[in-house]
Amino acid sequence: MNKNIVFQTDFGTSDGAVSAMYGVAISVDPALRIFDLTHDIPQFNIWEGSYRLYQTISYWPEETVFVSVVDPGVGSDRLSIVVKTADNQYVVTPDNGTLTHIKKNIGIVEARVIDEKVNRLPRSGESYTFHGRDVYAYTGARLAANVISFAEVGPVIDVEDIIELTITEPSVNQGVITGTIDILDVRFGNIWTNISRELFQQAGIEYGDSLEVTIANHLKQVYKNRMTFGRSFADSRLGEPLLYVNSLDKLGVAINQGSFAKAYHIETGANWKITIRRAVES
Repeated sequence: MNKNIVFQTDFGTSDGAVSAMYGVAISVDPALRIFDLTHDIPQFNIWEGSYRLYQTISYWPEETVFVSVVDPGVGSDRLSIVVKTADNQYVVTPDNGTLTHIKKNIGIVEARVIDEKVNRLPRSGESYTFHGRDVYAYTGARLAANVISFAEVGPVIDVEDIIELTITEPSVNQGVITGTIDILDVRFGNIWTNISRELFQQAGIEYGDSLEVTIANHLKQVYKNRMTFGRSFADSRLGEPLLYVNSLDKLGVAINQGSFAKAYHIETGANWKITIRRAVES
C-alpha cells in the first residue's frame, strides 16, 4: 500500500468526529498520509456520497484507501465492507449504496465483509453509533499501513450482492436527449447531468448550436429556455445560461458567473429530468 488514506463523511467539521477518525488512523501508523475528500455531504445523502467518490477516485494513485461514511443505518444489520476496484483502489464503507457509481462506471473486482472481531478499535465493542471511527477508520488505516492485507479484512462476499441505488440511463430518441440531474457543482451552482459527451455527439450536436433545455421535477416543469452549447464559459455573456462538458465528461448547465441551481431552485436525483433538443428557429 502507498499509505494514502482519504476520508469522506457527512459529519461536517464543527465538532470532533472527523478529528477522532484522524486520531485513530494516526494511532495505527503515524506515517499515514491523511487527506479529505469532503465532509460536507448532506446528512444521510448516500447518493451524493456515491457520486463524490466516483468524481474523485480515478485521480488518486493505485492502492489508495478511501473511507466513506454516510451511514443512516449505523447500528443496524447493514454490512460493513471493503472493496477493491478495477483500478486497484480500496473503499471502506457501509454496504448501503455508497458504491453505486464506482460499481457501474469503474468496476469492483472483489469485496470483503469487515470482521469486527479483528478489525475494530480496541475497547470500542459497546459503541454502536460511531462505526466511522471504531470500524471504518481503524480498518482503513490498518489496510493502508500494511498492518493487514486485503484478505485479512474478512470473508469474501459476491460483488453482485453489493447494494446499488437506482440509476436511470440517459437516452436519445429522434434527436431528443433525456437524462437526469445527478449532482450539483455546489460552490458555483452548476448542475451536472448523467448525459455523456458521447451521447450528445450521437445526436449530432456541435459546439455553438442553439438548444432548447427543459427541466422537470417529477412531471412539473420548472425551467424551459434556449441556450448555446459552448466549450467554456467564455462562449456566453455574463448572466447567460449555457450547456458545457464538465470535468467528468458529462453535460452541465450553468449561468455565466451565477448559480443556475439557486436561480431556478434546481435539485438532484432520479426525479429531476432534463430534456435537450435543437431549438426551432423562429
